[in-house]
Amino acid sequence: MTNDATDRLLVGVELGGTKTIAVVGRGREILDRAVVPTTTPRATLDAVATRLKLWDETFRPQGLGIASFGPVALRAGTPDHGHMLDTPKPGWAGADVLGPLAAVLPGPAAIHTDVTGAALAEGRWGAAAGLSDFVYITVGTGVGMGIVSGGRPVSGRMHPEAGHLRVRRLPGDDFAGVCPFHGDCLEGLASGPAIAARAGKGAEHLAPDDPAWAFVADALAEGIVMLMLTVSAQAIVIGGGVGLGQPQVLAMIRPRIVALLGGYLPGVDAGSIDRIVVPAALGGDAGPLGALLLAEMAVEQSSGVASSKRQ
Repeated sequence: MTNDATDRLLVGVELGGTKTIAVVGRGREILDRAVVPTTTPRATLDAVATRLKLWDETFRPQGLGIASFGPVALRAGTPDHGHMLDTPKPGWAGADVLGPLAAVLPGPAAIHTDVTGAALAEGRWGAAAGLSDFVYITVGTGVGMGIVSGGRPVSGRMHPEAGHLRVRRLPGDDFAGVCPFHGDCLEGLASGPAIAARAGKGAEHLAPDDPAWAFVADALAEGIVMLMLTVSAQAIVIGGGVGLGQPQVLAMIRPRIVALLGGYLPGVDAGSIDRIVVPAALGGDAGPLGALLLAEMAVEQSSGVASSKRQ
């Protein structure tokens, strides 16, 4: 990033499944924010656009970043770029998220997933600060992952969907899982709805020593080991209602990871695992702050393209 990046006024929008948070800020400083319920695409995006128009008049922001629930199409240059894909949220499949908001502000705009936005914020100011290669995992209503490699968010055909990895099961576990696509993938075994289906009551009502947590911790440990072996993450950051709201889960995951690795990865052992698999640090501001970082990246990319054209 350029030296004046923290001086830029930017707009970030975290489009969540139940509420949408729009902020205008400079660096980590949020100067104003608006919260609207996420209802229909038109009502939600129109409400956000109205606030963006006001901010354009009062702040003159230089760029826009959108951190959205998904799945969302991220390949620039394709007809569906910035559109929702086949999401289970009623009415949102195929909705153009990027277009209506980008049209309000004159500067460049970028879109990625909400979990990737949170990952970027944790990498700049939170639990993964100073690291270039890490994974942010949110465990709540679903299991989502934002993967950062070389300081940049990973996306190819689309954004990472590692929450749907199939993992090995504990012997004797015959729980079918709740994922409508895969049944017993990671999300189908460890998300909030999976815990409720297995235990017969929500995670918030389970005792810390309930037997259900062993299955959750084992599934998450299996998934994290896969990530450590494939993307060589320097850290795994755990967030979300289950990830942060149930601290015993993290305490169970860590030794299981060490056992599953069997000493194969140098530097990952009982003495270091608490520093490698860590809780998220930014709480509810991770998404909006990440959206501001997406805006910053859009401005940087736009400036780079303009500079190359002048040479």
